[in-house]
Amino acid sequence: MSALQEILRRGEFAVTAEVGPPKGVNREVIEKKCDGLRGFVDAVNITDNQTAIVRLSSFASCLIAKDKGIEPVMQMVCRDRNRIALQSDFLGACAWGVENFLCLSGDHQSMGNHPQSKNVFDVDSIQLLQILKNMRDEKVFQNGEPLKGEIKAFLGAGANPFADPLEFRVIRLAKKISAGAQFIQTQAVFDLEIFSRFMEEVRKAGLDKKAAILAGVIPVKSLSALRYMQNEVPGVVVPDSLVERMKKAKDPKEEGVRICAETIEQLKKIEGVRGVHIMAISWESIVPEIVKEANLYPRPERS
Repeated sequence: MSALQEILRRGEFAVTAEVGPPKGVNREVIEKKCDGLRGFVDAVNITDNQTAIVRLSSFASCLIAKDKGIEPVMQMVCRDRNRIALQSDFLGACAWGVENFLCLSGDHQSMGNHPQSKNVFDVDSIQLLQILKNMRDEKVFQNGEPLKGEIKAFLGAGANPFADPLEFRVIRLAKKISAGAQFIQTQAVFDLEIFSRFMEEVRKAGLDKKAAILAGVIPVKSLSALRYMQNEVPGVVVPDSLVERMKKAKDPKEEGVRICAETIEQLKKIEGVRGVHIMAISWESIVPEIVKEANLYPRPERS
């Protein structure tokens, strides 16, 4: 099994981070980010043309991360590829030793730098999970034909605890887990009260026993960045108290790190939370400091 899967199976509190590939072929961008994260996280998500902006592929970037001794989580979005391409990319990644996969629908292309492009959405993230699970467990393609070889794959999905209604989010989470999700990475948590209510419903449904919940966190550098998260990012809830706190901060970057670390400390106390996913957007270098500040360093070693 993958290192991430092993750590979660042992009951350790997992830490993952996120790396965005460059808008070009400069592999040194990935290598530098991985060098800074090595030893501080258990795995690194490689985003798949996030916000619908063309970048170096997640597949290629995962191979670069592996070369640097970092375990990758390959994101796969349904926006750009049909079921033929998705299954093919999955096989290719498995053949190269990638073992962690995060299935996502993907941001709409209107958000990105090619808004005139046609989306695909041949399948959604729940269907993709089921397809990959059947490829791994039943050794069949989506059309029922057999495939050859053993597949090692730890399958994950995203979840948004902050979208209304709450009951629907739990139902959708249950569908993803039923389809094959073994770990869940959530939207960024700023409002701990709402997230705690979400986790209460997750526990009532017994979903925390069926998949590992990793709560997302985002460190912010400035008041303007926090306000942007509060006002412009769908599915993110930022309490006014955090905005006021950032207003009063002498050093906004330090305060952003402090808020993130404190949030992680509170998340560790919530029953059913099995880890955190740190999304330091274009600020990957701050992740080691956050991990240390949140008392999550050193990371556990593989058995």
